[in-house]
Amino acid sequence: MCGIVGGVAERNISHVLIEGLKRLEYRGYDSAGVAVIDHGDILRERRVGKVANLAEAVEQAEISGSLGIAHTRWATHGKPTEANAHPHVSGKVAVVHNGIIENYQDIKQSLIALGYHFSSQTDSEVVAHLIDHQLKTTADLLTAVQQIVPQLKGAYALGIIHTDFPDQLVTVREGSPLVIGVGIGENFISSDQLALLPVTNRFMYLEEGDIALLTRDHITVFVDGQTVQRPIKELDATVSNASKGEYKHYMLKEIYEQPEAIQQTISQALNGNVLREDFLASAVVDFARIQQVQIIACGTSYHAGMIAKYWFEQLIDLPCQVEIASEYRYRSPVIVADTLYVCISQSGETADTLAALRDTQKRAAAKHCNISTLAVCNVATSSMIRETDHHLLTLAGPEIGVASTKAFTTQLAALMLLVLKIGQVKHNISAQVLTEIIVALWHLPKVLTDTLQNDRNILALSTLFVEKNHCLFLGRGTEFPIALEGALKLKEISYIHAEGYAAGELKHGPLALVDNDMPVVILAPQDHMLDKLKSNMEEVQARGGELFVFADEHSGIQKADRQHVVYVPTIDERLAPIVYSIPVQLLSYHVAVLRGTDVDQPRNLAKSVTVE
Repeated sequence: MCGIVGGVAERNISHVLIEGLKRLEYRGYDSAGVAVIDHGDILRERRVGKVANLAEAVEQAEISGSLGIAHTRWATHGKPTEANAHPHVSGKVAVVHNGIIENYQDIKQSLIALGYHFSSQTDSEVVAHLIDHQLKTTADLLTAVQQIVPQLKGAYALGIIHTDFPDQLVTVREGSPLVIGVGIGENFISSDQLALLPVTNRFMYLEEGDIALLTRDHITVFVDGQTVQRPIKELDATVSNASKGEYKHYMLKEIYEQPEAIQQTISQALNGNVLREDFLASAVVDFARIQQVQIIACGTSYHAGMIAKYWFEQLIDLPCQVEIASEYRYRSPVIVADTLYVCISQSGETADTLAALRDTQKRAAAKHCNISTLAVCNVATSSMIRETDHHLLTLAGPEIGVASTKAFTTQLAALMLLVLKIGQVKHNISAQVLTEIIVALWHLPKVLTDTLQNDRNILALSTLFVEKNHCLFLGRGTEFPIALEGALKLKEISYIHAEGYAAGELKHGPLALVDNDMPVVILAPQDHMLDKLKSNMEEVQARGGELFVFADEHSGIQKADRQHVVYVPTIDERLAPIVYSIPVQLLSYHVAVLRGTDVDQPRNLAKSVTVE
């Protein structure tokens, strides 16, 4: 959601800025812009649409400079127009901004009273004007920024340049992610380290409230006006493996990467048919103490949490609650001692989940309530990892497609590992069950690979969805959250309205929607709910619904008129949600491709949701 790139160097950095924006396209955006300083002037280009449009404009205008900032914008305040695109300029100041300035209307009225003219509808433009006004009484850019920041309310990251300071780039992090790329004779900023990997693999991760001054040779970080040290970390080069390769879309590539991603994720915890002694060793004392689990997440991560609730309660008899972070943070939840708060996020920067975590920590401290926090996350350098007591990484590698695939299934694998570890620590799981599940986990990548062999069959089924406007997904037990996830995927990337339901709820409303034109997707693993599910299928058929069934190969479900069946390899029913994620992902993907949508960057959506 929005992306910042900036840099100060001896060379022309225009192409670095454009390349950085291209590598941030996965975040979601609707306009892009760049500004550089050249011989005392701000040279700026902005375009609606893809970064390619901006790149062409920059090349035609022959824009060059050794100090610059660039931005991809996802519209919040004001429509996607060139006037609303970043960077915003006021006098000699140019600014890029991620996040939201919540009190911008009050600031805007004050600036209008001072004679400032606003050329955009955005909240971001107030920052440029504030800095310009402050510099009328302040001698340097850094001090001016430090003085205006307390006036800003909300979550934001800023990149700021000024023609009178042609060797300085000032940046601010407050509630929105920002990283500094450390080079030799050049330094950079970005919302995501991925954007800077072509120029450096050394990074400094800013913390909340940091203000940094970058020159070609120095980086100085300030908190409340005092200098602080932030460590420089070298990133493994494998993180940069984010090309589509032979695949048409990132999403398809990432679907096919799931067997390997699962293998990587479980390997960090397993040694043969036992849990490794060093796996989450630092959390053992807290795990022994906890009496319940509270999971907080958004979107697809919330669905992963819903499945984990079944596992926590059925496998290790530990009470578990799951809540959507955007609701949880605002309803004044009761903080209970000896609770493990688990935050799930692909990026580790999800705004609502981070805010819920921080609020929970504050409320627990105020009540002197002893809790523990743990992040399940795909980014080792994220805010969520740094701000929780413990963490469990999902080793999925970079996920570029907006619709999460391998991040979701690795979250499920990681959550199962967490359940097993806590069960072992609390002696709530038998050695036999523990071994059974570990053996099944080792077998899981092979089952996923075999499931992917159904791709052609699922492509054939997807042709029957192209002209549809609505769809139901049904599942029972741990397949109910997969039904929700399948519906989410279909509507995210194909724009078909879809709903996921617990199949037992059919008679309580959804059955009214079933007719000859309503496709109904059924998730039918070989589990203790299968007979119940077959009864639900008959209810749909009796109303003329067309069934698309992903069924265990030994389920006994046969193909018939208006009943299409794709057979899925048998897996331990406790891991079935991971396997049944694959068919619904492939179905959604193929339907979206056939409908001609932008699969990797669906309209109105962003990969990393760093604002409310």
